[in-house]
Amino acid sequence: CRFCSIVIPVCQKILQFASAQDYKAPESWYLALLGFAEHFRTSSPPKIRLCVHCLQAVFQFKPPQRVEARTHLQLGSVLYHHTKNSELARSHLEKAIPQFEDVKFEAASLLSELYCQQNLVDSAKPLLRKAIQISQQTPYWHCRLLFQLAQLHTLEKDLVSACDLLGVGAEYARVVGSEYTRCCYLDLLLMERKLGEVHPLLTLCGTIVENWQGNPIQKESLRVFFLVLQVTHYLDAGQVKSVKPCLKQLQQCIQTISTLHDDEILPSNPADLFHWLPKEHMCVLVYLVTVMHSMQAGYLEKAQKYTDKALMQLEKLKMLDSSPILSTFQVILLEHIIMCRLVTGHKATALQEISQVCQLCQQSPRLFTNHAAQLHTLLGLYCISVNCMDNAEAQFTAALRLTTHQELWAFIVTNLASVYIREGNRHQEVRLYSLLERINPDHNFPVSSHCLRAAAFYIRGLLSFFQGRYNEAKRFLRETLKMSNAEDLNRLTACSLVLLGHIFYVLGNHRESNNMVVPAMQLASKIPDMSVQLWSSALLKDLNKALGNTIDAHEAAQMHQNFSQQLLQDHIAACSLPEHNLISWTDGPPPGQFQAQNGPTTSLASLL
Repeated sequence: CRFCSIVIPVCQKILQFASAQDYKAPESWYLALLGFAEHFRTSSPPKIRLCVHCLQAVFQFKPPQRVEARTHLQLGSVLYHHTKNSELARSHLEKAIPQFEDVKFEAASLLSELYCQQNLVDSAKPLLRKAIQISQQTPYWHCRLLFQLAQLHTLEKDLVSACDLLGVGAEYARVVGSEYTRCCYLDLLLMERKLGEVHPLLTLCGTIVENWQGNPIQKESLRVFFLVLQVTHYLDAGQVKSVKPCLKQLQQCIQTISTLHDDEILPSNPADLFHWLPKEHMCVLVYLVTVMHSMQAGYLEKAQKYTDKALMQLEKLKMLDSSPILSTFQVILLEHIIMCRLVTGHKATALQEISQVCQLCQQSPRLFTNHAAQLHTLLGLYCISVNCMDNAEAQFTAALRLTTHQELWAFIVTNLASVYIREGNRHQEVRLYSLLERINPDHNFPVSSHCLRAAAFYIRGLLSFFQGRYNEAKRFLRETLKMSNAEDLNRLTACSLVLLGHIFYVLGNHRESNNMVVPAMQLASKIPDMSVQLWSSALLKDLNKALGNTIDAHEAAQMHQNFSQQLLQDHIAACSLPEHNLISWTDGPPPGQFQAQNGPTTSLASLL
């Protein structure tokens, strides 16, 4: 085998050399094997099997205890980061833990990550607590281990404990004189705060970042961290227009940091070695928040462009790095682009990407735990797009059962209410009014998101329209328009305009209807939103007939026919995919196999 032909002759020569030297220079054979291991690890493509064999060969020399402990750590690290042999990685890391200080903290850090990946959080927490207790004289590892334990508490939704630990980390960094690491911890604290509680911390962190003088890469890293948090807080608040200056600064900042070299002078304070994220991961993260902004604003082609860039970068990174955060980035990117595809009329592609998210979640129990509610929400949105309303209700109900995130909860409830409104089933009226009361935009709306509150007004308007209460519907929709125009929420604006246009058409006010539908069509074409284009073209056809504009009516009819054909073809393609059976999955882990469909389950006529 290749291993025998390459590694064994090398090891034999090393052994001969070691025998000749009578073990007087143990570092010679050790460094030689380490060199070969590193060469194989960094080869393109990496030769991980040969790297592991070189490291295992170290044990044949009966090395000193310190070398043995570090080799167990190196083997555990390589196996954890580059293979799926988690049990062997765990075995090596556990052997490294009781040893020397320069080994045990790194081993504890890696082992806790591995435990979390295996959903063994209860094993990770005591390991980290013990390491934190004995690492106070080692600033870098003390800061990193505190950060990891705070992350674990966040995963378990124990935000009080997470914030306490981050506060301890910030104070420790202050005591050891590391303003850089203190600011990292304060930024981390921002992540755990509710929207209404972040402004004092944002101000403090912003001041520290701007005043801090030090390593250029560290300064830009802090600025990226701070700006990412600012952007995500704006997006959580649904403030798509207000966030633009921060997002522009963030994009400029990541361009700056990508031009800086990593071979700057190392900081003299060990606590300053703490990094919140590698530079390459930051680039993906900036792409990700840009996609989030583009999707909320309704710039869906831009969202597609940045998703493609981010996924390409992720693919390159995952060849050399199996860090769990990369899979998390990938899932969040897919979640956003799936919603974009459902809007642009690419349901079949969206369904295949939902299946891709399922596969990623199957590989990581923790990833599935964190994204199960989002996965069922995406399936609910897909079900709406193919008019499988019973399945949509089941998917949204499953998602509500699995989430404790307030903004996601409000998003799910809003979409579930739209399902009940469309079905118009009297048996569901009690449920519908119960939901509407919980997302009443006029009184005690449960979240501070501008976008979700505007959407709640739209849902009220939609219900009033179906019930024939047109004046009430107009009031709600005008409120939606006011809010969506204030923050450039283009999809909500387009939906509100076309529904207002429909109301004016029903009331016989054709001129006013036309004034609503024409800009709705223009905006929907810009997004592009296939459903609003279909709806608008149908209204324009009838409006122009009523107004005696024969040529315009014919053009609108032709547009409507084209949109109908595109939607029909996509509908048939999606419902014929074996992945369409995912709409029946509402409990447990995602299914691994899918049976092929015989054909579409609903006609396009029912969608219109």
